[in-house]
Amino acid sequence: MSEFIYLDNAATTAVRPEVVEAMMPYLTEVYSNPSSVYSFAGKAKKAMEAAREQIAGFVGAKPAEIYFTGGGSESDNWALKAVAENYREKGKHIITSKIEHHAVLHTCQWLEKNGYEVTYLDVDENGFISLDELEKAIRPDTILITIMFANNEIGTIEPVKEIGGIARKHGVLFHTDAVQAFAHVPVNVEEMNIDLLSASGHKFYGPKGVGFLYIKNGLKTGALIHGGAQERSRRAGTHNVPGIVGMAKAAELAITGMEETAKKEAEIRDHIISRIQEEIPFVRVNGDREKRLPGNVNVCFRFVEGESLLIMLDQKGICASSGSACTSGSLDPSHVLLAIGLPHEIAHGSVRLTLSDTTTMKEADYVVDNLKVIVERMRSMSPLYDDFIKRKED
Repeated sequence: MSEFIYLDNAATTAVRPEVVEAMMPYLTEVYSNPSSVYSFAGKAKKAMEAAREQIAGFVGAKPAEIYFTGGGSESDNWALKAVAENYREKGKHIITSKIEHHAVLHTCQWLEKNGYEVTYLDVDENGFISLDELEKAIRPDTILITIMFANNEIGTIEPVKEIGGIARKHGVLFHTDAVQAFAHVPVNVEEMNIDLLSASGHKFYGPKGVGFLYIKNGLKTGALIHGGAQERSRRAGTHNVPGIVGMAKAAELAITGMEETAKKEAEIRDHIISRIQEEIPFVRVNGDREKRLPGNVNVCFRFVEGESLLIMLDQKGICASSGSACTSGSLDPSHVLLAIGLPHEIAHGSVRLTLSDTTTMKEADYVVDNLKVIVERMRSMSPLYDDFIKRKED
């Protein structure tokens, strides 16, 4: 076993050696700006366009529909702000859910301050939106539905194809944040009625600082950044060629082995969940047991404070999280856990364990063995737990 066990792959993943190898020539030898006109620059441009074509194939899109960005948050911002700006003559109403990543929620809040109206759909105890409620929320002035493909905290996979079908039926654009889903579960923009899709390279063993946005041909989206003709004049700035090449290679490797990896991760995930439920009392598994990301475990331990639990896990060489890495450091409980109906005191005791293709069953058992000891120790120091047990005995 290595000196530490990394189970925070929803936050970021290790870059595969093959990805680093694919990137190196564009850091050291073919370092040209792909926007230049000489043949040396053409080598970089050729590699970049090959990556675009490859990624387009992975999501069932055309190469001209793939736009390279700096990551998932940028892609989400671009999708929402572009639709809002370019379709405001039709209306200023947007529909989303209460469990979206903050890249979507905070953008929606910004749009509200700028004259747009946003409907935030409730979710059930497993994190699913109601398709009936979604359809009821659509108005003549609705221009966009933005619902994530899979939740970054609890792993629930939304009924994306059905959501897209409802949007298409009513002539409303559909964006999905697929940052956690792409290269982990099958994604096809045509089959799933998706108009815009966000993804990020570092979530599937690629480099940080690079992602992409799929924009269906024919949509009015305008420019995200002005100042150059890159990305068909929609996103100015010198291309991150090494990152783009690395992202495409990472996607190729992840998607080629996706079925086998998903099966292995799901087996270890279910083993962890079963052991926790059987061996540690007063726990709750968050998210749907079946329609969830293969490598996601999210549980709440009653009478335990999540941040303290993470520190004690870290002392045992275990890297985990209590929710989104983008909100770590916040003392507030997860907005996702509150949205699925958990009270504050239980939501505070959450732990997220997210697996990789290198996670082993031996590591999983080591983690659960330590969780048992740590949770028992923390509860022994909790007056609330002591009172709870005494009341049960009375």
